[in-house]
Amino acid sequence: MPAYFVARSVFAVTALTSTLCLSGCQQTIADAPYLAAFSEPEILRAEDAGAPPGARPGSCWGRDVTPAVVETVSEQIMVQPPEVLADGTVLSPGIFRTETQQRILKERRELWFESPCEEIWTEEFTASLQRALKVRGHYYGPVTGTRDGRTRAAIRRYQNTGGLDSAILSMESARRLGLIAVPRDTI
Repeated sequence: MPAYFVARSVFAVTALTSTLCLSGCQQTIADAPYLAAFSEPEILRAEDAGAPPGARPGSCWGRDVTPAVVETVSEQIMVQPPEVLADGTVLSPGIFRTETQQRILKERRELWFESPCEEIWTEEFTASLQRALKVRGHYYGPVTGTRDGRTRAAIRRYQNTGGLDSAILSMESARRLGLIAVPRDTI
């Protein structure tokens, strides 16, 4: 077999492998915002350790934690002024020290809210949620009945309009979407 034929075959296989890898990477890159930012959120039962105090037994809870916003400010403080002659000649430069301070601009916030429990999250419930969010312009994917990254992103977009920045569906949002009945005593 001629050497140039072997080299061309190796080149063709390498090019094909690279193309396949890149096409796979493009899919991963396109899905990255959904996969990385919206990992499965944690929903706690009232009986679990770490649940909010005073939670009604049998209820489930989500938690939204907003981190603190901290600003770091550095200042140059003159310790010794420069020595300068009348003609502008610098005999010795000024001496400065740097002081760094951190200021909290916005405090850390932890918000607990009631959420539908795991047993409610059937395929039918999830498909109904996807349809309700799609009609309101928050869900962009196909209705699959799977609680995936796109669904969690749509939940976050929908709830963000009401001030809750969480991918965990709140009971209040589920009621507003018509997915869970409103208790009679609140009507």
